[in-house]
Amino acid sequence: MTYRPSGLLLCSSFLSSLLATGHAAAAQTATTTTQVTAPTSTSTSTSTSTSTSTKAATKTPVRKGTETVQVIPQTTTHEAEQVIVTAHLDRARSELSPTTGASVYRFSRQALENIPGGDNAPLNQVLLQAPGVAQDSYGQIHVRGDHNEVQFRLDGVQLPEGLNVFGQALMTRFADNMSLTTGALPSQFGFLQAAVVDITTKNGTTNAGGNLSIYGGARDYFFPSLQYGFHKGKWDFFATADFVHDRVGIENTTGSFNAPHDLSNQYHFLGHTRYTVDEDTRISLIAGISNAEYQLPNNPGQTWQSGYTPPAGSITSSDSLNEHQKQITDFAVLALQKEVGAFSLQDSVFTRYSSLRYSPDPVGDLLYLGNAQQAARSVFSTGTQHDVTWHAARDHTVRFGLQAFVERNVSKTTSNVINTQTNLPVTLHDGSGKTGMVYGIYAQDEWQPLRNLTINYGLRFDGVSEYTAEHQFSPRVNVVWKPWHGGTLHAGYSRYFTPPPFEVVSTTSLTQLANTTAAPNSTTNSKVRAERDHYFDAGFDQTILPGWHVTFDAYYKLAKNLIDEGQFGAPIILSGFNYRHGQVNGYEVSTSYDRGPLSLYGNFAWSRAIGKKITSAQFNFDQGELNYISNHWVHLDHDQRWTASAGAAYTFFHKTRAPLRLSATMVYGSGLRADDEANGIPNGLALTPYATVNFSAVQTIHNTFGKAWQGDTQLRLDVINLGDHTYMLRDGSGIGVGAPQYGLRRTILCGISQGF
Repeated sequence: MTYRPSGLLLCSSFLSSLLATGHAAAAQTATTTTQVTAPTSTSTSTSTSTSTSTKAATKTPVRKGTETVQVIPQTTTHEAEQVIVTAHLDRARSELSPTTGASVYRFSRQALENIPGGDNAPLNQVLLQAPGVAQDSYGQIHVRGDHNEVQFRLDGVQLPEGLNVFGQALMTRFADNMSLTTGALPSQFGFLQAAVVDITTKNGTTNAGGNLSIYGGARDYFFPSLQYGFHKGKWDFFATADFVHDRVGIENTTGSFNAPHDLSNQYHFLGHTRYTVDEDTRISLIAGISNAEYQLPNNPGQTWQSGYTPPAGSITSSDSLNEHQKQITDFAVLALQKEVGAFSLQDSVFTRYSSLRYSPDPVGDLLYLGNAQQAARSVFSTGTQHDVTWHAARDHTVRFGLQAFVERNVSKTTSNVINTQTNLPVTLHDGSGKTGMVYGIYAQDEWQPLRNLTINYGLRFDGVSEYTAEHQFSPRVNVVWKPWHGGTLHAGYSRYFTPPPFEVVSTTSLTQLANTTAAPNSTTNSKVRAERDHYFDAGFDQTILPGWHVTFDAYYKLAKNLIDEGQFGAPIILSGFNYRHGQVNGYEVSTSYDRGPLSLYGNFAWSRAIGKKITSAQFNFDQGELNYISNHWVHLDHDQRWTASAGAAYTFFHKTRAPLRLSATMVYGSGLRADDEANGIPNGLALTPYATVNFSAVQTIHNTFGKAWQGDTQLRLDVINLGDHTYMLRDGSGIGVGAPQYGLRRTILCGISQGF
């Protein structure tokens, strides 16, 4: 492979000008202050506040809880009143989703900007800075030993799960702030319960004006983006769009600097419109589009399937294949927020369309896999969510609501295989579709019998009627006690019911592939069932000194029909299956310090996730694997024993017009699982531990062009994997693991953005 140094040369000269500009501008009169805020972890019954930097000298945001009050001098009384109403409704919306007793890790706007890449960083890379989050290939993350059971919410509204495996339908740039909530969740949170990522979206009040950014560097990385927001009268609008072109769309299958056959093109759009009817009523619409096309990296050195001779003159090397995959995700959320006396509510309807299409190499896939299969799968989901808060008494806050999704899953395949009896090529068509429903209702009471004691207890009823029909009542209780100033203890129990993701249930006609080169290991295909858990969690949070606090959390999950997912075949389409028994337990330690221009944080986690006896989708497995797992506990393929992350940021000249911020983050993993082939143990080995460091330098110049054109200029340099460490995420073995995947080698990126 040939390394192209253009990105390095560009960024080197760029950094020189960046530093020179920053030192020159730092000598000028200060007009605004940038305060760096580290991610914080809390386990309390109330929200914690975070700070953000001002956008211009004439605008001073003041944060309270999760809302932003933006006071604009020299404006009309009507506009100032409208900003206050916006803050009031934002605060009321945040109170609809309590996190009493759960563990909450918060990312302020400043914390998002401190992470190398800032708004350009993929959302999964941001979440790796939270405790207990392990990285995997295809952009997947695993929280507390679960596979992909992470729900995403926009302004409190849960989005149905889609098919985007390695696409990013949600962008960091769209978030004003966000939180990751884990632990024993209150009754309000259902369906996907490993973690809740709640994104508070930007709006025209907190992010008035526009910003144009150009970002790029090594491996043909090119990433232009545009955002714009405005607030006028009762209307509020914000939108952002970007385009991504690079040669690192999917993880490299080798440890080389450049992956073979790895071009990707992606574009995204997210928009948010709000209309404030009066001081107690608001209507909002959020819409998003994500479209991504990927080349699948080739895996060199593969051996042919027996019984097939490729046509004369055709390409037969496994490092010269031409496989492609396209992913589309569209969604929209329409919400009504209303306050009526002691009642506060948000009613929403939403829809999401997600599709995935795989195009094989016609000759190569047949040669190496025995099946050159064109695969297409789509899921269309629509539903409603209603959340109500009733301040019944001084010491009782009652919450209740419901969620319901109706989903349509369509799967089509065209398999080009060889009939093993006639040795002739055969084309087989298969297709299926099914409509199903997932629903849940809940009620809970947040009771404060003492000033320093809060008890949140409730009950959920969830059901699924798709490929399986099941339901469950789920009691939950959390206790939060503040025995002394700055200290909080919490403990909780939650009963969970997790329906199998509709889009990952295999509907392949197994008998159709009999006597072909794609014949399954068996024709046993028991249906994937809902997972049922007993979840226990306890921990504490302690403020040591002003700006410095420490948290500890321990958890244990006992699961029946534990859901896992794997890739079985060339298309990167995950298929679900169950372990009859599952156990997940671990602990997390987190600390952060935020004082003036300095921010520090560190997270450390230990986890163990094991399962026993596969009871669904058995055709994906060898009989030897099934026999072993029936009688032995095995590690889940995504089980990582030790996980850690840390970060530091310091802003020089932070009281001047041109602050310069240097920041760095670190991610450590002890390694996901691989097969112990010598002893015949599935997932019996852990891969080699690794640690990577990312670095960032950001020079900001406030109001670069003065009164002629108000807007900040920002120059940035980011180095991903500063030490150029070669590390493996997957080695190609393990339960439900496809090709090997390596982490990204050193990548130097730089950019410029201009506000207007």
